[in-house]
Amino acid sequence: MIIQMNNIKKNYQKSLKLINKIQKIRSKNNVKWMDLLRLSLKLNPKKTAKLLFQIYAYDQQISEIAKELADTNK
Repeated sequence: MIIQMNNIKKNYQKSLKLINKIQKIRSKNNVKWMDLLRLSLKLNPKKTAKLLFQIYAYDQQISEIAKELADTNK
């Protein structure tokens, strides 16, 4: 039982380290996405607005599925 608890703790710590790495990379990537959005807006504001609306619609769908998943696992 103690060995199993140690393994769980080690796996948890390893997972946290990996999540932290992902967070670091995503924060840099988000800056690039915003730079790309600014450029797009400058070059073609109407098309950019249309694309943003479509992205928002897909994000809403993802949020609804995530909520359903969270409710299922309560």
